[in-house]
Order: sequence, then C-alpha cells, then structure tokens
Amino acid sequence: MSSTPTDLEDLWNKLLSRQPELIRAEYAKLDNPSQKLVLAHLVRMAKETGWQPEQRDSARAALKALEYRADKES
Repeated sequence: MSSTPTDLEDLWNKLLSRQPELIRAEYAKLDNPSQKLVLAHLVRMAKETGWQPEQRDSARAALKALEYRADKES
C-alpha cells in the first residue's frame, strides 16, 4: 500500500464512507497484504477505546460491508 498521503486519505474516506458499494470497490483495489492491514485496522477501530463514536460506527459499517465479523479477531 505505497501511496501518497492524499491517496491514503482518499482510501480511508472511501473505506469509512458507510456506503457498502464504495467500500467494497475500494477494498477490492488493494492487494492481499494491504487488505489484511486494512481489516486489522478496522477491527481495532471498531473494538478499541479511544476512537470517536462516529469513527467506530464507520469502521463497523465497513466491516459489515466487507462481510467481516470483528469478533473473529481477539
């Protein structure tokens, strides 16, 4: 996932958009290692304290759109 800061911001804006089709399309563009990193980060956002409620909700929406259960990772 070698990208410029602007590219990364755009990526995360799309992944956290709460728009399932946009989330899935952006995620599909990533290579497998990047997908794993994104999923791990989304799980942390959804489960850990310290994130704003809106961020946590967006992460949960992204995981749902990707049909990923956050409770898989403990």
